[in-house]
Amino acid sequence: MNTVLITGTSSGYGLETARHFHRNGWNVIATMRTPREGLLPDGVRVLALDVTDPTSIAAAIGAAGPIDVLVNNAGIGLVGAFEAAPMDYVRKIFETNTFGTMAMVQAVIPQMRARRAGVIVNVTSSVTLAPMPLAAAYTASKQAVEGFTGSLAHELGAFDVRVKLVEPGYAPTTRFAQNIDFSIDEMIPEAYADFARPIFDAFANPSLTTTESDAAEAVWLAANDVSDRLHYPAGPDAVALARAG
Repeated sequence: MNTVLITGTSSGYGLETARHFHRNGWNVIATMRTPREGLLPDGVRVLALDVTDPTSIAAAIGAAGPIDVLVNNAGIGLVGAFEAAPMDYVRKIFETNTFGTMAMVQAVIPQMRARRAGVIVNVTSSVTLAPMPLAAAYTASKQAVEGFTGSLAHELGAFDVRVKLVEPGYAPTTRFAQNIDFSIDEMIPEAYADFARPIFDAFANPSLTTTESDAAEAVWLAANDVSDRLHYPAGPDAVALARAG
């Protein structure tokens, strides 16, 4: 039975991805910073993992055993004018979204390289497919992962390890920015109010949105696709952006 380790499974895309792999008969290791009971079906193994903490990463990888597929889904977001973004939080975004992904990849490479088998799926966002306002820091953190993943696909391909990118679109039901410790209103200075209003209105009533199932199915496809395909947009909005690009 194949084993998948998924980061950031406490909600949203990560939670549904864990459920999806479990329904399809995989051995699922679901990780989150603070494990909670009742989120996942019986048979799913839950481990504590903070992707920004090297000690936590080492403990989780050691406890997991052999991993066939790593899904780097853990991430945090920020919406608002970059002028108002606290730089300590910008660094936190990169620590989680970018460096956390890199650290997890580095932790599993040795076992996959030695076996000459394995898949690494890095989850980014549709913000990498077209420039979007009021998401500059978040976009930068995800664009870095895109470049990293493209290069890594060549590097690890020499050892028969596949590396993939899943790019989900916008999902109003995901906890995109709920981990911030300041008001989102602080991110829209008065000077930006007229600019931001129609953008937030569009977010509130999007014509195309991505569901958790869209993202889970794209991760599943990426994990099982033996071709050299790198990009897997997830959701109708992301697919439309990818085609337009």
